[in-house]
Amino acid sequence: MAYLLYLLAFILVAASLFYIFGYAYLFSGISKTYLRGRMSANIDDGRLFKSNIIKKGTAKAWEEHPDFNKITLPNEVSDDLQNSNTASFLVVKDGKLIHEEYFNGYNALSKTNSFSMAKAVTVMLLGKAVEEGKIKDIDQKFSEFFPEVDTKPFGKNLTLKHLAQMESGLDWDENYKNPFLPNAKAYYGRNLMKATFSRNFKENPGERFEYQSGSTQLLGFAIKKALNQTLSSYLSEKFWIPLGMEQDAEWSVDESGMEKTYCCIHSNTRDFAKLGQLFINNGKYEGREILSENFINDMKTGTGKSKEIYGMGFWINNDNPIKHYYFLGLQGQYIIMVPEKNMVIVRTGSYNNLPKTDRGRPDQVRFLVNEAAKIFA
Repeated sequence: MAYLLYLLAFILVAASLFYIFGYAYLFSGISKTYLRGRMSANIDDGRLFKSNIIKKGTAKAWEEHPDFNKITLPNEVSDDLQNSNTASFLVVKDGKLIHEEYFNGYNALSKTNSFSMAKAVTVMLLGKAVEEGKIKDIDQKFSEFFPEVDTKPFGKNLTLKHLAQMESGLDWDENYKNPFLPNAKAYYGRNLMKATFSRNFKENPGERFEYQSGSTQLLGFAIKKALNQTLSSYLSEKFWIPLGMEQDAEWSVDESGMEKTYCCIHSNTRDFAKLGQLFINNGKYEGREILSENFINDMKTGTGKSKEIYGMGFWINNDNPIKHYYFLGLQGQYIIMVPEKNMVIVRTGSYNNLPKTDRGRPDQVRFLVNEAAKIFA
């Protein structure tokens, strides 16, 4: 009996210390992972978080290519998809659906977590807000939205472009496995503003490329302040409805209703593909401009600081013989644009320990691009 009392006292003291030192979010993380038999965030965990709806308008289904699902994938491609725990694999060629395949119980209606593919969507919202005059330009100072940043070392020099290009100088360790670091606090915590604005800057913005979820979250705060509406409703108005998306989507939010702009748009593979097709079409859909071509060119142009592997929200590979750029999310969420082949490739799934090159780009992306170019030539 005494042992149980001591154990209970220990648990209460430990819990109190977690709350006092700002680690209460760990209880949420444990309940959403370990207590569900998982070791980390998952593509299906959207239902575990509060969210804002990204409403669709009149749905428009993909037109099918004459060869739709008539081409059998080679064994090496099929094996790669199976072995990487793929949920979906879809290819659009010349604006038409040519291949669509689902695995492990997923189907065309399954909504999965975009993870960091949402970073490119957030940059899209920045471009649209600039186009509409709601934001002056991408070089606007972040402190014009949040003056308190001026008091932080290096903070007064921060611009929206620095945030979009991952050159903010923010003190943020982009670690997905350590539960005591910022990513876990932002993902499982209740207050995104506290999680991001509590961080300082370790160097002058614009000096170095460092991929950080915190930078995109700060960018999201500035865009929302400029719009004076939820980012989900703006995304719906400017992209989801005009593109004829087939389903509503959900964007995970914190307790205040602020979207996790570095992450967590839950949608289906066909609708993710429509985002990719928009870029293949240089910002147009059915002849109507949805996003400025000039801004798209900025998004897909690699920066010198990133050694040309990252633009604004997009990863880029111009080293490969078949050049491509792509949305990229944790565990292998990809929307890949291959302009010279007029092709969009989408892959979703749960590829833990995703192999990457020494430049931070997933090996699987290059493999799928090169193989799809041969298969669907």
